[in-house]
Amino acid sequence: MNKRRIIFLGSTKFSEKILIHLIQNDMDVCAIFSIPEYFKISYSEDYVLNSNYSDLSRYSYDLDIPFYEVHSEEGKRLQDYEGQINDLKPDLILVAGWYYMVPKIIREIPTEGVWGIHASLLPDYAGGAPLVWAMINGEKFTGTTLFKMGSGVDDGDIIDQEKFYIDDDDTIKTLLSKALTSSKNIIIKALKSSTINYKPQNKSMLKIYPQRSPEDGEINWSWDKKRIENFVRAQTKPYPGAWTIIGNKKIILWDISIEE
Repeated sequence: MNKRRIIFLGSTKFSEKILIHLIQNDMDVCAIFSIPEYFKISYSEDYVLNSNYSDLSRYSYDLDIPFYEVHSEEGKRLQDYEGQINDLKPDLILVAGWYYMVPKIIREIPTEGVWGIHASLLPDYAGGAPLVWAMINGEKFTGTTLFKMGSGVDDGDIIDQEKFYIDDDDTIKTLLSKALTSSKNIIIKALKSSTINYKPQNKSMLKIYPQRSPEDGEINWSWDKKRIENFVRAQTKPYPGAWTIIGNKKIILWDISIEE
């Protein structure tokens, strides 16, 4: 089959690695859309910092791929680029490391719709920070899901899934690495397939978790030992870290071991 024309949406280091993987596998990336390092999001009235930000514009310059930025201070949204996206005639839009819903007017442009990669086994852990929540909650395994985006939060038809384990010595850094490897596998597998078998989700089973901000990292010392340890390792580097207040000083804990 002919290679699919792909518009790529991303803004994180995870996005960058997926984009590089697409290019290395000779996929036809016809445009890149991204979000600035400081951007607006629903849980804050002020601009927030994307602590995992990556500047994807350099790939535009190096590879002569059109680049567009949305939700900058000028306030231009994805739907404001409807004309440019139509002109690109994409087969699909691939979303990896994005913070906004893709509006219907944009989802209807590509012939194969909009595909998203999510770091959980949907319908479990839909919504924000799925790996962090899974580790905090003491899950023994999680995975990645490639799905076709619809009007709800991570509730579209499933294209493929891959499971991996959360080991006792994992931190969020190693878990992100597992999710990246898994995501690369299922994305390229799907893009090289001539036909896609979509599997509808059971939306009644969908479990949606909220986005997390640095303020959510405060440790509650009334929790049991295991939950506190999971809480710390789920938010260690490259994330802002779990924290507590001692006296009047905020202390960030990157690693912790609690004695009985």
